[in-house]
Amino acid sequence: MLDKLHECVRIGEELGADFVEARYDDLTLRALQRIDDIWQDIQVKSRMGFAITAYVDGVSGFSFTSSTEMKDIRSIVEKAYKMAKASSRAAKLKLPFERRPAVKSQKSDTPNVKIHPRDRELNHKIDMVNRAVESGREHGENIRSIRTLWGELYGPKMLVNSDGSEIDWEFLVADLRVSVTSKTDSGAMVVGAMGQGGTFGLEEYDKEEFTPEKIGELAGSRATEQLKAKACPAGKFRALIEEILVGVLAHESFGHLSEADFIVTGGSPLTEKIGQTLGTEQATIVDGGVPDIKKYGGLWLPYDDQGIATNQTTILDKGVLKHYLHNRGTASKLEQEPTGNARAVSFVFPPIPRMTNTYFLPGNLNDDEAIEQLGTGIYAIQTSGGQVEGDGSFVFKAIRGYWVDNGEIQYPIREVALSGNILDLLSNVEGGTKELKLRSGYFGGCGKGGQAPLPCGMGGPKLLINEVTFGGEA
Repeated sequence: MLDKLHECVRIGEELGADFVEARYDDLTLRALQRIDDIWQDIQVKSRMGFAITAYVDGVSGFSFTSSTEMKDIRSIVEKAYKMAKASSRAAKLKLPFERRPAVKSQKSDTPNVKIHPRDRELNHKIDMVNRAVESGREHGENIRSIRTLWGELYGPKMLVNSDGSEIDWEFLVADLRVSVTSKTDSGAMVVGAMGQGGTFGLEEYDKEEFTPEKIGELAGSRATEQLKAKACPAGKFRALIEEILVGVLAHESFGHLSEADFIVTGGSPLTEKIGQTLGTEQATIVDGGVPDIKKYGGLWLPYDDQGIATNQTTILDKGVLKHYLHNRGTASKLEQEPTGNARAVSFVFPPIPRMTNTYFLPGNLNDDEAIEQLGTGIYAIQTSGGQVEGDGSFVFKAIRGYWVDNGEIQYPIREVALSGNILDLLSNVEGGTKELKLRSGYFGGCGKGGQAPLPCGMGGPKLLINEVTFGGEA
């Protein structure tokens, strides 16, 4: 396939393109879903095909095909070039970029796991789901439903471009999730959830803390705890926000604002704010594609879909805005280095600025110190979704939480909805715990520009934040 990609670049340049990117994906997707005792889905799909992006005078044209026949591949090169050529005459925003040194992938770019999902039959994954369901049922009370999901996405990604880059590596993400819904005596529905997802082999689910039994147990016991939880009070409170919910804040409420396609069009409140102080010294947000997976978790993504290495980018450094998340064109326009954030869901889409792993950096508190410094307020845990606006306003619903009084956890709470604007929240960050946790997965994912779901990683430490608004519905 690499030979065909090289041929695509040659054809595009001979037609007159300034630059050509030729991509090939051969990804396998498997998803299982069991609700109570009924199997809802057992799916296996393939995403295999070629994608061409041609550039003329800072304007791109894009085309794709699932065919491996060279005549069809040649046709999409011609289409991409003609689209770029025609659009370049009328485009108001042009994003030309300079060539860079060629990049050659290494064997180490492909994640090394002990038990790859493709090495286990379907029955093995079905058994994992069944074990998780039975454990959730054993540890839950007043259960109305148990939903369990298994997902895996893996396969080679290749790229050749006009720089002479030649990239060939294998993507991998796996995900096991359990959600237990129980009914209170008053008729309210409460949820307990647990899951583990990221760039892992199946050996991850042999670890004591992430076996299907343990994931089911935690989901069931959390739902049981919520049966006697009190409603979250409304108002402004000091808050301790746990790692995954912190990651959602970093991704949804701030990360998208830093994506440079929004910046160059003036569509983000972060436009022209490089060097400005937006948060406290305890607020540092980074994005990077190659975290220490064994230590922190997350998503492994050594290159973006333009052939740029995904090194760690510090977006917000101790409260000061330092960098945006770029593709090659936006980086040139804004006179910053490319960050490796040009990503596409599959070969069917052109790459656009997207996040990889976005997270707050840790602080220096342990968990007991964080609860003690919280004093009186709300400890908010996990998320079940919410809404985000283009100005950074958000409403998120935490799955569960605790009321804390004088530095001691008093009782569980539910209906924990927090709202505000990320720029206000950043100015109230007081500290973070020492431990960093990242989470990714097959399910959910990021949506933008009609491209969804795109696997991303997110997380952070637990963050201590003053004056967070709680109440309302997400």
